[in-house]
Amino acid sequence: QVQLVESGGGLVQAGGSLRLSCAASGRTFSGNAMGWFRQAPGKEREFVAGISWGGGRTIYADSVRGRFTISRDNAKNTVYLQMNILKPEDTAIYYCAASRLPTVVTAHGTYDYWGQGTQVTVSS
Repeated sequence: QVQLVESGGGLVQAGGSLRLSCAASGRTFSGNAMGWFRQAPGKEREFVAGISWGGGRTIYADSVRGRFTISRDNAKNTVYLQMNILKPEDTAIYYCAASRLPTVVTAHGTYDYWGQGTQVTVSS
C-alpha cells in the first residue's frame, strides 16, 4: 500500500513557476514508478509526466515537454514536479500517482494509488 499527499499548488501568473511535491508513505515506494496527472474542469484526466522507480527514465506529455521536470528522491519518499513557463492551459487539479510497475508508463489504468490532488491555477 502507498499513501500519497500532494502539496505546492496555488495561483501563479503566466510565465511563472511552481514546484509540486508528493509525499509518499509505504515500504515499497521506491519500487514504484510514479506519475503526475492533471484534470481540468470538464476534461478527462490526462498524463503529464512519469518517472521510473530508479529515476533513470522520464516521460513527458507533449504539452509540457521542455517546461516541466519530474524528479524523485526515494530516500525522502518524495516526488517532485517542477513547472516552469506556466500557461493558463496548465490550470488543473494535479494528482500524484504510484504505479504497481517499476517501469514508467502513461496509461492511468496502471496506477494503483492516487493522491487527493492539488489545485494549480495560472492566470493570464
